[in-house]
Amino acid sequence: MIFSQIFDMVNIGIVILDKDLKVCKWNRWMEIHSKIPREKIVGKSVFTFFPDLNTPHFLRNFKSVVTFGNFAFFSQKLHQYLFPFETTEALGTSFRYMRQSCAMGPLRDEKNVIQYAYITVQDVTQLAAYQQKLKDLSIRDPLTKVYNRGYFEKRLEEEFDRYKRYPGTFSIIMQDIDFFKNVNDTYGHQAGDYVLKTFASIIVSNIRKVDIFARYGGEEFCCLLPETEIEAAMNVAEFLRARIESNIFQFRDTPIRITMSQGVAELQEGTVSAKSLLQKADNALYEAKRCGRNQVIRIDSSSQLSIDPPEDTPSPLPQQVNAEDIQAICHETLPTAQRDKSE
Repeated sequence: MIFSQIFDMVNIGIVILDKDLKVCKWNRWMEIHSKIPREKIVGKSVFTFFPDLNTPHFLRNFKSVVTFGNFAFFSQKLHQYLFPFETTEALGTSFRYMRQSCAMGPLRDEKNVIQYAYITVQDVTQLAAYQQKLKDLSIRDPLTKVYNRGYFEKRLEEEFDRYKRYPGTFSIIMQDIDFFKNVNDTYGHQAGDYVLKTFASIIVSNIRKVDIFARYGGEEFCCLLPETEIEAAMNVAEFLRARIESNIFQFRDTPIRITMSQGVAELQEGTVSAKSLLQKADNALYEAKRCGRNQVIRIDSSSQLSIDPPEDTPSPLPQQVNAEDIQAICHETLPTAQRDKSE
C-alpha cells in the first residue's frame, strides 16, 4: 500500500518491464505525460505504444540489464528522450518533445534472480533549454542572432581541415554594408540596429541550411559555402546583392535603402591555411569597396592581391595580379543617406 502511494506520488516516471518487454507497472507520472492510462498499457509490449524504442541500442541495453544485472543510462545530450512526450507551451522552450534523463536497471526476486527491468524517466527539459541558451549566447551575435565571429572562425578551421583530408572545395563570401555609418548618423542607432537585424534575416532566408553565416564585426558579415565552387559562389553573392539592393528597410515611418559590397574566394590546391583564404576574401571585399561599392569581386585562389592605399589615394591594381584573376560585377550604387567620403 505504502509502496503504491509512493510509486504514484514521485515526480519522475517509473516503468517496470518483464523479460518479454511487457509493461508490468506504469506509474501516475507516466500516465499524465503519455496520456496512456495504465489499464490500457499494462500487459502489453512497450513497443505497441512506443515503436521507436525498438532499436538495437535499446534492446542491447535491455538485454544487458536483465541478463547480467548491469545498469544503463540514456542522457538527453545523446538521446534527447526515450518516450516522445510533447512539451507544453507553458515551459517556453523550442523543444517539441520533453528532454529526458533516463536510467534502466534490474529488479530481482527474493532468490536474487533478475525478473524485471525498471526504467526511470526524469524531465530535464528546462535544464536542456537553459544549456541551449548558454550555448547560443557563446556562439551567436546578440543583436542579429546569427553566428558570431568566434564560431565562424572555428567552423572555418574545421572545414579547412576536412577538405585537406578529402577531395572537394568550399567558398567564402565577405560582405560589408555600404556607408552604414551614414544610416546611424542620419536615422539613429535604433534604425541602424533594425537594418542590421533585417539584413541578417534576409541573408539567412536566402542561403542553404548547411551554409554558415555570421556577423564578423560591425556591419561586416561572412558566409561559408560548403561544396561550392567559386562560380556558384559568385552567383549566390550576386543574388544576395540584388536582394539587398531591392529591399526597402522600413523603420517605423522611414524607408531606408542600402547596398552591400562583397568579396569571394575559393579554397583550392595550394591554399596554405584557413586564415589565408579568409584574407583573400577580405582583400576582394576591399577591392569591391575601392572600386565603387555595391558589387561583387572575386579573387582566384592563386592571386596574391595586396592591400591598396586608401580611397583618396587612387592607384592601379598591383602588377602581380592578372586581370582575369579579379572579376567584378559592377552596378550603379543607389543613393542612400548622405555619403561620408571618409567611409
